[in-house]
Amino acid sequence: MTNHSETPEPFDNGAFDGPAPYDTHGLTLKTPAELADAVPYLLGYRPEDSMVLVSLRERDGHSRFGARGGLGIPKNPGHWKEAARTFAEGLVKGAERRGMRPEQMVAYVCQEPGPGETGRDVMERLRPLAQHLRVECGLLDIPVIEALCVSGGRFWSYCCRGNGCCPEDGAPMALPGTSVLAAAATYAGLQVRGTLRDFRARMLPWETGDVREQEEALDEMAKEIVPRILDGESTQVAEETLALADRLMRRLAAAPPIAGPILCDRRDDALIGKDEAARVILGLQDRTTRDRAAEWMEGDDAVPALRLWRALARRCVRSYGEYAAAPLALVGWVAWSTGDELEAREALAMALGADPDYLFAALLHQACNQGLDPESIRRCLRSEREERRGEGAEAASVTLPGETAEASRTLAAEAGETFQALRSEAGETLQDLQAEPRTPSAERTPQQAPRRRTRSGEQVTVVRRSSRTRPATRGGAKDETRPRTRSTRVVRQRRSPEDGTLPGTDETTEAE
Repeated sequence: MTNHSETPEPFDNGAFDGPAPYDTHGLTLKTPAELADAVPYLLGYRPEDSMVLVSLRERDGHSRFGARGGLGIPKNPGHWKEAARTFAEGLVKGAERRGMRPEQMVAYVCQEPGPGETGRDVMERLRPLAQHLRVECGLLDIPVIEALCVSGGRFWSYCCRGNGCCPEDGAPMALPGTSVLAAAATYAGLQVRGTLRDFRARMLPWETGDVREQEEALDEMAKEIVPRILDGESTQVAEETLALADRLMRRLAAAPPIAGPILCDRRDDALIGKDEAARVILGLQDRTTRDRAAEWMEGDDAVPALRLWRALARRCVRSYGEYAAAPLALVGWVAWSTGDELEAREALAMALGADPDYLFAALLHQACNQGLDPESIRRCLRSEREERRGEGAEAASVTLPGETAEASRTLAAEAGETFQALRSEAGETLQDLQAEPRTPSAERTPQQAPRRRTRSGEQVTVVRRSSRTRPATRGGAKDETRPRTRSTRVVRQRRSPEDGTLPGTDETTEAE
């Protein structure tokens, strides 16, 4: 085994036949240090608390990067083996669908030290996880030629045989933006967009002094909108919601540009009133309204729509956290439609964290992770929009199949075209994208929870329930419309502190 210190020669750790340098965008990577420095440029973000796999394929005598991805590290070490297996199998299958089966793999585990912990402590603690990744890739007949731990600005190689070539305290990482690779990546137009935490921060609920006022605005708006939806006025509510959303988008688009995502988000928050945000958030709980809002997915509509959906997700505060699933799913859809798969996956994962049963987000997340082309869905949405305009209809729904077992039969004519196209383009079966049908269960009576009073003195009942009741729609199919109870009071589900966003997001990208 060669020395793991910096060397001008390509390294060989004995795990593969013949030394082969790693080439990306015309730059050859020869050492573990260069491999460690390459991770953010390969993923497009700086991984934190993540395991990462980067595949290699032989081409022209060089091992070139192929599919790569990152997944959050489970907090419970007992889940590491299963997570490693799922991650490795998912990345390899995704690469195979693209005709890019990996021949070798480089594994990374990245995590910052906790209080009282050193980088070396992290390296030792994550050693079993790195070993699980090596074993699971080996079971797929793909050798892991290097496994690195990155923590506290230093890196360690798990493949080092302890011959004194690697410092016990790890080798220092190059400062961000100072390495030869950073210069080459900048020249090639590659961009590192912070961390996944930075992406999530733009969509997390407010924690400012305005939280209480926003929650009360949602309370008051729900008392107006919920009875109207349940009394059959959903079409009128949808038109009002979409008209208001359109006005807000035009307001955001007309605002002068501001450099920096944080300042831009603050300015957008200031442009949207609390009552306006509450009305659109409540209106988007109707599936038909949400699907029509998804038509703002391209052209001049895409950017202001993305900003609006992010802003609304930030307004789903406190006990309205579950309601963020709709705007977060729309963030994911618009981001995917415009080519930003990184934000799309993170937003869709957050939508599933807000509501694990939100099948609209689940299906989009599955399709995005499988590398399918969103153009087929865009064509279907355009067709529905033109048909609605031509017929003068007031509402139309573009619903992905699989949202409920009953709806899949009655809505096949609407949504079948989309997934038939996806299937033909990706070579997948429809079963890979559909949720399994669930046996309808009897409607349960919600348990009564203590009531609390708003600032205005009115009582608000918070219902904790083990199963959700949803009003029936076409053909007796269940709908995703919220709120899901026939009560004129505001009914919402409180989530436990443990229920947050998913610990990580599957990321699979294709080689340039």
